[in-house]
Amino acid sequence: MIIDSNTAAVVTGGASGLGRATAQALAAAGAKVAIFDVNEALGREVAQAIGGLFCKVDITSEDSVVAGFAQARAAHGQERVLVHCAMTSRRGKTLAFDKEAGKLKRLPTADFDYGVQGILVASYRLASLAAEGMANTEALEDGERGAIILTASVAAQDGQIGQVIYASAKAGVNGLVLPLARDLSDLGIRVNSIMPGIFATPLMLGAKQNVLDSLSASVPFPKRLGKPEEFASLALEMARNTYFNGQCVRLDGAIRMAPR
Repeated sequence: MIIDSNTAAVVTGGASGLGRATAQALAAAGAKVAIFDVNEALGREVAQAIGGLFCKVDITSEDSVVAGFAQARAAHGQERVLVHCAMTSRRGKTLAFDKEAGKLKRLPTADFDYGVQGILVASYRLASLAAEGMANTEALEDGERGAIILTASVAAQDGQIGQVIYASAKAGVNGLVLPLARDLSDLGIRVNSIMPGIFATPLMLGAKQNVLDSLSASVPFPKRLGKPEEFASLALEMARNTYFNGQCVRLDGAIRMAPR
């Protein structure tokens, strides 16, 4: 797919981190970018800087996402590219010792459900609603109508202690990729996912310097945190390269996460 001024794109979580870098990269390539985020101040700031559109969207709400797509399409036309970076989750061990109670405490099912809703269900919601719109567009070269890029994590394969919610939900995101790609193949819509390792996002950079140094040293090569721009570069290539389909790709400096 050629990314240019005729291309409309939607990036969730575009107010910061991986989403922000991806929105910037798509805009630099000429695309008309709509940012879906709940952070209105940062989202509007980024959208203004790239000449894009901000849509206040809660990815866990069907009505909010539907309204966001309607707003974006009214301004830019039907999106050809969706990059879904936003998520919500919780963490905790399946069983952890509660000092106050003096016994093991189970991670509540409600917490698990929260993470599944915020990662896996939201990924299906965004992907399927984008596909529904893309399916009604005019086909491009090779019959292509759109590209959907989901964000998983190396935790999908290397889930650590305390990541039972996050890791299993991200594994579910990878599980969506091939069946979605096959379901949508006759419509010319591609689906892929990126599994980022340890990236220098605002959340990660809030850690203490000694923690950041330790994390950097754990990456085989290069010995540093990933740059959001590197994630954005891969997302852009997945959108551009029409033969990229049905793939879950690690972007991690060859790291394999230890149990803790």
